[in-house]
Amino acid sequence: MKHYGLIGFPLSHSFSKRYFTEKFEKENITDCTYELYPLENIADLSKLLHENPDLCGLNVTIPHKVKVLKQLDWIEHDAKGAGAVNCIRITSESPVQAAFSGELGIKGHDFRLEGYNTDIYGFDMSLSPLLKTHHDTALILGDGGAARAVKCVLDNKGITYKCVTRKPAEGNILFSDLRPKDVRNNKLIINTTPVGTYPNVDECPPIPYEAITDDHLLFDLIYNPEETLFLKKGAEKGAATKNGYEMLVLQAEKAWEIWNSKEKHP
Repeated sequence: MKHYGLIGFPLSHSFSKRYFTEKFEKENITDCTYELYPLENIADLSKLLHENPDLCGLNVTIPHKVKVLKQLDWIEHDAKGAGAVNCIRITSESPVQAAFSGELGIKGHDFRLEGYNTDIYGFDMSLSPLLKTHHDTALILGDGGAARAVKCVLDNKGITYKCVTRKPAEGNILFSDLRPKDVRNNKLIINTTPVGTYPNVDECPPIPYEAITDDHLLFDLIYNPEETLFLKKGAEKGAATKNGYEMLVLQAEKAWEIWNSKEKHP
Protein backbone atom coordinates (compact mmCIF):
# COMPACT_ATOMS: atom_id res chain seq x y z
CA MET A 1 0.00 0.00 0.00
CA LYS A 2 1.30 3.46 -0.97
CA HIS A 3 0.48 6.36 1.30
CA TYR A 4 0.27 10.03 0.40
CA GLY A 5 -0.85 13.00 2.44
CA LEU A 6 -0.87 16.66 3.36
CA ILE A 7 1.22 18.40 6.01
CA GLY A 8 0.32 21.80 7.42
CA PHE A 9 -1.27 23.33 10.48
CA PRO A 10 -4.11 23.53 11.12
CA LEU A 11 -5.76 21.18 8.63
CA SER A 12 -9.44 21.80 9.28
CA HIS A 13 -10.48 21.35 5.64
CA SER A 14 -8.56 19.94 2.72
CA PHE A 15 -9.17 20.07 -1.01
CA SER A 16 -6.34 17.56 -1.49
CA LYS A 17 -7.74 14.76 0.69
CA ARG A 18 -11.16 14.98 -0.93
CA TYR A 19 -9.67 15.22 -4.43
CA PHE A 20 -7.28 12.28 -4.14
CA THR A 21 -9.75 10.06 -2.27
CA GLU A 22 -12.30 10.62 -5.06
CA LYS A 23 -9.59 10.13 -7.70
CA PHE A 24 -8.57 6.77 -6.24
CA GLU A 25 -12.21 5.61 -6.14
CA LYS A 26 -13.03 6.87 -9.65
CA GLU A 27 -9.91 5.40 -11.26
CA ASN A 28 -10.11 2.17 -9.22
CA ILE A 29 -6.71 2.75 -7.63
CA THR A 30 -6.93 0.35 -4.69
CA ASP A 31 -3.33 0.37 -3.41
CA CYS A 32 -3.14 4.07 -2.44
CA THR A 33 -4.46 6.19 0.42
CA TYR A 34 -4.33 9.92 1.17
CA GLU A 35 -4.38 11.22 4.74
CA LEU A 36 -4.03 14.48 6.64
CA TYR A 37 -0.96 14.92 8.84
CA PRO A 38 -1.35 18.04 11.02
CA LEU A 39 2.24 19.14 11.67
CA GLU A 40 2.63 22.17 13.89
CA ASN A 41 6.42 22.26 13.68
CA ILE A 42 8.24 21.45 10.41
CA ALA A 43 11.16 20.10 12.48
CA ASP A 44 8.90 17.10 13.22
CA LEU A 45 8.82 16.06 9.53
CA SER A 46 11.62 13.50 9.94
CA LYS A 47 9.79 11.88 12.88
CA LEU A 48 6.57 11.73 10.81
CA LEU A 49 8.40 10.01 7.93
CA HIS A 50 10.01 7.43 10.21
CA GLU A 51 6.64 6.69 11.83
CA ASN A 52 5.04 6.30 8.38
CA PRO A 53 7.62 4.40 6.27
CA ASP A 54 5.11 3.76 3.45
CA LEU A 55 4.73 7.49 2.66
CA CYS A 56 5.63 8.12 -0.99
CA GLY A 57 4.59 11.74 -1.37
CA LEU A 58 3.34 14.76 0.53
CA ASN A 59 1.58 17.98 -0.30
CA VAL A 60 2.67 20.95 1.82
CA THR A 61 0.41 23.80 2.88
CA ILE A 62 0.41 26.76 5.29
CA PRO A 63 2.59 27.45 7.24
CA HIS A 64 5.36 25.14 5.97
CA LYS A 65 5.81 25.94 2.24
CA VAL A 66 8.93 28.05 2.89
CA LYS A 67 10.48 26.47 6.00
CA VAL A 68 10.29 22.96 4.51
CA LEU A 69 13.06 23.85 2.03
CA LYS A 70 15.73 23.26 4.69
CA GLN A 71 14.50 19.68 5.15
CA LEU A 72 14.93 18.67 1.50
CA ASP A 73 17.73 16.90 -0.38
CA TRP A 74 16.92 18.35 -3.81
CA ILE A 75 14.69 21.23 -4.98
CA GLU A 76 13.40 21.73 -8.52
CA HIS A 77 14.59 24.91 -10.28
CA ASP A 78 11.35 26.96 -10.26
CA ALA A 79 10.51 25.89 -6.70
CA LYS A 80 13.97 27.08 -5.63
CA GLY A 81 13.41 30.37 -7.48
CA ALA A 82 10.01 30.84 -5.85
CA GLY A 83 11.44 29.91 -2.45
CA ALA A 84 8.42 27.73 -1.72
CA VAL A 85 7.59 24.02 -2.00
CA ASN A 86 4.11 22.47 -1.91
CA CYS A 87 4.94 18.95 -3.13
CA ILE A 88 7.49 16.43 -1.84
CA ARG A 89 8.46 13.16 -3.51
CA ILE A 90 9.83 10.61 -1.04
CA THR A 91 12.11 7.86 -2.29
CA SER A 92 13.94 5.29 -0.23
CA GLU A 93 17.69 5.45 -0.32
CA SER A 94 20.21 3.08 1.18
CA PRO A 95 22.72 4.53 3.67
CA VAL A 96 25.50 3.52 1.27
CA GLN A 97 23.99 5.53 -1.61
CA ALA A 98 23.38 8.46 0.69
CA ALA A 99 26.96 8.36 1.96
CA PHE A 100 28.29 8.44 -1.61
CA SER A 101 26.08 11.40 -2.49
CA GLY A 102 27.06 13.17 0.72
CA GLU A 103 23.44 13.49 1.78
CA LEU A 104 23.48 11.18 4.78
CA GLY A 105 26.12 13.31 6.46
CA ILE A 106 24.00 16.44 5.96
CA LYS A 107 20.49 15.20 6.60
CA GLY A 108 21.13 12.04 8.57
CA HIS A 109 18.18 10.11 7.10
CA ASP A 110 17.81 7.06 4.90
CA PHE A 111 15.25 8.47 2.47
CA ARG A 112 15.48 11.14 -0.19
CA LEU A 113 13.18 14.18 -0.19
CA GLU A 114 12.66 16.09 -3.45
CA GLY A 115 10.82 19.41 -3.43
CA TYR A 116 8.58 20.85 -6.16
CA ASN A 117 6.09 23.69 -6.50
CA THR A 118 3.11 22.42 -8.47
CA ASP A 119 1.23 25.67 -7.73
CA ILE A 120 3.52 27.24 -10.34
CA TYR A 121 2.39 24.73 -12.98
CA GLY A 122 -1.27 24.98 -11.93
CA PHE A 123 -1.35 28.77 -11.99
CA ASP A 124 0.54 28.97 -15.30
CA MET A 125 -1.75 26.52 -17.09
CA SER A 126 -4.89 28.13 -15.66
CA LEU A 127 -3.88 31.73 -16.38
CA SER A 128 -2.18 31.41 -19.78
CA PRO A 129 -5.26 30.83 -22.01
CA LEU A 130 -6.82 34.07 -20.71
CA LEU A 131 -3.84 36.39 -21.25
CA LYS A 132 -3.96 39.07 -23.93
CA THR A 133 -1.19 41.40 -25.11
CA HIS A 134 -2.38 44.25 -22.88
CA HIS A 135 -1.97 42.06 -19.77
CA ASP A 136 1.69 43.06 -19.61
CA THR A 137 1.67 44.53 -16.09
CA ALA A 138 -0.03 43.19 -12.97
CA LEU A 139 -1.05 43.90 -9.40
CA ILE A 140 -0.63 40.99 -6.97
CA LEU A 141 -2.86 41.42 -3.93
CA GLY A 142 -0.93 39.99 -0.98
CA ASP A 143 2.69 38.96 -0.64
CA GLY A 144 2.62 35.74 1.37
CA GLY A 145 3.47 32.15 0.45
CA ALA A 146 0.71 31.92 -2.16
CA ALA A 147 2.13 34.94 -4.01
CA ARG A 148 5.47 33.18 -4.59
CA ALA A 149 4.15 30.84 -7.28
CA VAL A 150 2.31 33.75 -8.93
CA LYS A 151 5.50 35.85 -9.03
CA CYS A 152 7.47 32.96 -10.54
CA VAL A 153 4.94 32.54 -13.38
CA LEU A 154 4.78 36.28 -14.09
CA ASP A 155 8.59 36.50 -14.07
CA ASN A 156 8.79 33.61 -16.54
CA LYS A 157 6.29 35.39 -18.81
CA GLY A 158 8.01 38.78 -18.60
CA ILE A 159 4.98 40.39 -16.94
CA THR A 160 6.05 43.13 -14.52
CA TYR A 161 4.11 43.41 -11.26
CA LYS A 162 3.69 45.21 -7.96
CA CYS A 163 2.50 43.58 -4.74
CA VAL A 164 -0.20 45.31 -2.73
CA THR A 165 -0.07 44.71 1.03
CA ARG A 166 -1.60 45.94 4.28
CA LYS A 167 1.79 46.39 5.97
CA PRO A 168 4.72 48.34 4.51
CA ALA A 169 7.36 46.27 2.69
CA GLU A 170 10.13 47.36 0.36
CA GLY A 171 8.88 47.79 -3.21
CA ASN A 172 5.24 47.08 -2.33
CA ILE A 173 2.19 49.37 -2.49
CA LEU A 174 -0.06 49.70 0.54
CA PHE A 175 -3.76 48.98 0.01
CA SER A 176 -4.41 52.35 1.63
CA ASP A 177 -2.22 54.08 -0.99
CA LEU A 178 -3.69 52.30 -4.03
CA ARG A 179 -5.27 54.78 -6.44
CA PRO A 180 -7.72 54.30 -9.34
CA LYS A 181 -4.88 55.00 -11.81
CA ASP A 182 -2.92 52.04 -10.36
CA VAL A 183 -5.86 49.75 -11.14
CA ARG A 184 -6.45 51.36 -14.54
CA ASN A 185 -2.80 50.94 -15.54
CA ASN A 186 -2.55 47.27 -14.53
CA LYS A 187 -5.02 45.17 -16.50
CA LEU A 188 -4.14 41.92 -14.67
CA ILE A 189 -5.05 41.72 -10.97
CA ILE A 190 -4.42 38.55 -8.95
CA ASN A 191 -5.75 38.01 -5.44
CA THR A 192 -3.47 35.77 -3.37
CA THR A 193 -4.98 36.80 -0.01
CA PRO A 194 -7.61 34.70 1.82
CA VAL A 195 -10.00 37.69 1.93
CA GLY A 196 -13.40 36.58 0.66
CA THR A 197 -13.00 32.88 1.46
CA TYR A 198 -16.10 31.07 2.80
CA PRO A 199 -17.69 31.81 5.25
CA ASN A 200 -16.57 35.48 4.90
CA VAL A 201 -18.15 35.79 1.46
CA ASP A 202 -19.15 39.44 1.91
CA GLU A 203 -15.51 40.58 2.14
CA CYS A 204 -13.13 41.58 -0.66
CA PRO A 205 -9.69 43.19 -0.96
CA PRO A 206 -9.99 46.99 -0.61
CA ILE A 207 -9.10 48.25 -4.09
CA PRO A 208 -10.73 50.96 -6.28
CA TYR A 209 -13.10 48.65 -8.18
CA GLU A 210 -14.56 51.62 -10.06
CA ALA A 211 -11.33 51.74 -12.15
CA ILE A 212 -11.75 48.19 -13.51
CA THR A 213 -12.59 47.97 -17.22
CA ASP A 214 -13.57 45.29 -19.71
CA ASP A 215 -9.87 45.00 -20.61
CA HIS A 216 -9.10 43.70 -17.13
CA LEU A 217 -8.51 40.10 -16.07
CA LEU A 218 -9.13 39.29 -12.41
CA PHE A 219 -7.81 35.99 -11.06
CA ASP A 220 -8.62 34.82 -7.52
CA LEU A 221 -6.69 31.92 -5.98
CA ILE A 222 -9.75 31.26 -3.78
CA TYR A 223 -12.12 28.52 -5.03
CA ASN A 224 -14.76 28.59 -2.27
CA PRO A 225 -17.04 30.40 -2.97
CA GLU A 226 -16.97 29.84 -6.72
CA GLU A 227 -17.40 33.57 -7.30
CA THR A 228 -15.83 35.74 -4.61
CA LEU A 229 -16.96 39.31 -4.10
CA PHE A 230 -13.62 40.36 -5.70
CA LEU A 231 -14.53 38.47 -8.90
CA LYS A 232 -18.16 39.59 -8.78
CA LYS A 233 -17.19 43.27 -8.61
CA GLY A 234 -14.78 42.75 -11.52
CA ALA A 235 -17.40 40.95 -13.63
CA GLU A 236 -19.84 43.81 -13.02
CA LYS A 237 -17.31 46.10 -14.75
CA GLY A 238 -16.99 43.71 -17.70
CA ALA A 239 -13.66 42.15 -16.66
CA ALA A 240 -12.74 38.55 -17.43
CA THR A 241 -12.59 36.52 -14.20
CA LYS A 242 -11.30 33.16 -13.00
CA ASN A 243 -11.21 31.43 -9.63
CA GLY A 244 -8.60 29.05 -8.26
CA TYR A 245 -10.40 25.72 -8.71
CA GLU A 246 -8.78 24.69 -12.00
CA MET A 247 -5.38 25.70 -10.62
CA LEU A 248 -5.93 23.38 -7.64
CA VAL A 249 -6.92 20.45 -9.87
CA LEU A 250 -3.92 21.02 -12.16
CA GLN A 251 -1.47 21.25 -9.28
CA ALA A 252 -2.90 18.07 -7.71
CA GLU A 253 -2.56 16.13 -10.98
CA LYS A 254 1.00 17.46 -11.39
CA ALA A 255 1.82 16.22 -7.89
CA TRP A 256 0.44 12.77 -8.78
CA GLU A 257 2.60 12.75 -11.92
CA ILE A 258 5.70 13.70 -9.89
CA TRP A 259 5.06 11.07 -7.20
CA ASN A 260 4.80 8.37 -9.84
CA SER A 261 7.74 9.53 -11.95
CA LYS A 262 10.81 7.30 -12.25
CA GLU A 263 13.01 10.27 -13.16
CA LYS A 264 16.25 10.52 -11.20
CA HIS A 265 17.69 13.83 -10.07
CA PRO A 266 21.29 14.53 -9.07
